[in-house]
Amino acid sequence: MPSTHGTRHALLTVFALTAAVDLTSLAVGFAPGHTVAKPLLMPLLAAYCVTSGAPRLLVGALLCGWGGDVLLLSDADPAFLVGMASFAAGHVCYLALFQAYGSPRVRAGLLAPAYATALVVTVVALWPDLPAGLRVPVAGYSVLLTTMACASAVRFGALTGLGGALFLLSDTLIATGVADWPQLPRPEFWIMLTYVAAQFLLASGTTRALEARPGPMATYGEVRSTERATKRPTKRPTPRSTTP
Repeated sequence: MPSTHGTRHALLTVFALTAAVDLTSLAVGFAPGHTVAKPLLMPLLAAYCVTSGAPRLLVGALLCGWGGDVLLLSDADPAFLVGMASFAAGHVCYLALFQAYGSPRVRAGLLAPAYATALVVTVVALWPDLPAGLRVPVAGYSVLLTTMACASAVRFGALTGLGGALFLLSDTLIATGVADWPQLPRPEFWIMLTYVAAQFLLASGTTRALEARPGPMATYGEVRSTERATKRPTKRPTPRSTTP
């Protein structure tokens, strides 16, 4: 529908402009711009996905990211832990989404060892420098995040997989900051750049993959159920009845 297409385009444009404001604010050190723009990013991207007919699990993952974004605006340790839990809930949504709607694109055996190695090396390297109270939570979160990143590529292909990899990179940058490792200039800029790109690629890669399938994306689960229901044996089956 033209009106729906126009709404989607408008939401995506506003999202891109808001991301530009946020990243520019971080690049020049204008904290108020970041404080205002950051909380708007994930709701805009979630709204774009809603107008695209995306599954609720994708919208839920983005809104969990929004909760984490807001909480991480605070420097307090409790806010950091609750924010990490909110992001973890988003990764659970992503994993459920990939399992429910994805299909193997790459053999898991090709990617899983690389992601597992990266996980072990990162956690072992960071462990001594992390605050004692954050070591176990960060390690547990890292396992969940790495699993999501690997699954995004295995179940939805290169575009979504790139989003998962960038999410992993973004959160690794955060962890190195918590561990008080040397940082790039304007570290918050690089964290947000990789994070915004990650969420956008996860969302757009998923919606594109589902839009390429037959039937409306919003009711894809219902289409699958309908197809199974109509595949009952008949006396005179036709070639069309065996279409996947």
